[in-house]
Amino acid sequence: MAIDNGDFVRVNFTGKIKDTDDVFDTTYDEIAQEAGIFDENKTYKAIPIVVGGNHLLPAIEEAIKGLEAGDKKTIEVDAENGFGQRNPKLIQLVPMKEFKRQGMTPVPGMRIQSEGSTGKILTVNGGRVKVDFNHELAGRDLVYDVEVCEIIEDDEEKIKSMIELHYSNPNVDVEKTEIDIVDGVANIKLDEMAKFDQQSYMDVTFARFRIAKDIWDNIENITKVNFVDEFEKREEADEEEDEE
Repeated sequence: MAIDNGDFVRVNFTGKIKDTDDVFDTTYDEIAQEAGIFDENKTYKAIPIVVGGNHLLPAIEEAIKGLEAGDKKTIEVDAENGFGQRNPKLIQLVPMKEFKRQGMTPVPGMRIQSEGSTGKILTVNGGRVKVDFNHELAGRDLVYDVEVCEIIEDDEEKIKSMIELHYSNPNVDVEKTEIDIVDGVANIKLDEMAKFDQQSYMDVTFARFRIAKDIWDNIENITKVNFVDEFEKREEADEEEDEE
């Protein structure tokens, strides 16, 4: 089956900077280790996306349309269709006193957060710090090697794939999710560990909204998504066993 907009698929990919061939992102652990970008807190495996859902760069999602499970493709993405051109206005001079006020000692290469944007400190000169708020890949032409691993067709598996994509809690086992679809309503009961999520209420709510939106936008006949949280009174014997 050829891939089209709205299809749920799993893909592996490796992204490289075109002119240097440096790897900046990958779903393969061995490639990440070879490139020196391995992150022990990241799980390296094929990721689920909805084609046309802006889960990857739009240029990549457009390029994989027409492919089938098992197909591989090398995709070139110019800067304009990647992370944009560099904007000189996003390179700013920040007074040193702003860092001191927050108890920070700025050094070149340090990354900082400011008003929702991430910046990289370029230089520290006297009382001023030069910070670049451009995306680190802005202005770079990119190359992606993409492999379509699977086209997901079962509706319950589609829902689980979006939970896997958006609900970034390593302690939550997606396979323990209970899903019931009745009369256009998808009722989702997450793994018990989701009750102990340490993320903020806003982050959890936003993750659930993104899951719901991808479901009702792309799974036919589902128009409503419920997340079911159950808290059951435990018997005294069970509580005593836990205490022991």
